[in-house]
Amino acid sequence: MLFELLEANESGRLLPPVARKGKHMISAAEPLFKAVLIGIGGTIFLDLWVLFMARVIGLPATDWAMVGRWFGNMSRGRFVQETMTKAEPVKGELAIGWTAHYAIGIGYGLLLPAFWGYDWIDRPTLLPPMILVWVLLVAPYFMMMPGMGMGIAGSRTPKPSVTRLGSVMGIGLRPRHVCDRDGAGADLVGRSLNRVD
Repeated sequence: MLFELLEANESGRLLPPVARKGKHMISAAEPLFKAVLIGIGGTIFLDLWVLFMARVIGLPATDWAMVGRWFGNMSRGRFVQETMTKAEPVKGELAIGWTAHYAIGIGYGLLLPAFWGYDWIDRPTLLPPMILVWVLLVAPYFMMMPGMGMGIAGSRTPKPSVTRLGSVMGIGLRPRHVCDRDGAGADLVGRSLNRVD
């Protein structure tokens, strides 16, 4: 057998594979389950933050249908869009967008114990998720924004620095709000935070 799935304890009985933690024994799936919950919880927190920003500052909420449209068009071989408003609509794009949003959040949750170990789950600190969030800004800046027609780090938007700030603040990507109906660029996030730029 390549891997021994059971181990013998002091009394000679066989136990299922577990990790010992003091007197409490946990299954191997428990840390994985906790990491998934951390990802979901972090995503819910981000959604609440965006809702708060929308109500207090008046910023538009993330349009997950446009994110779903971007992901949906990938199956058609279209990974980069000129503008999302001109991209071909996809059936179920809103559901695809929300699913992708939470799947990415779960992926981030799984990265925390992957880099900082399972002990971090039981004794979390703020620094590891902050490091992860800053490092993972690479994804929206160099993958999502260019793929959705906004250019690298939002360089094709009317106010790139405001678009970048929005991503850092958790405002998120709003491709429908970055382009007007003609696809020309009416950056509503930029107009809302005009005093920042």
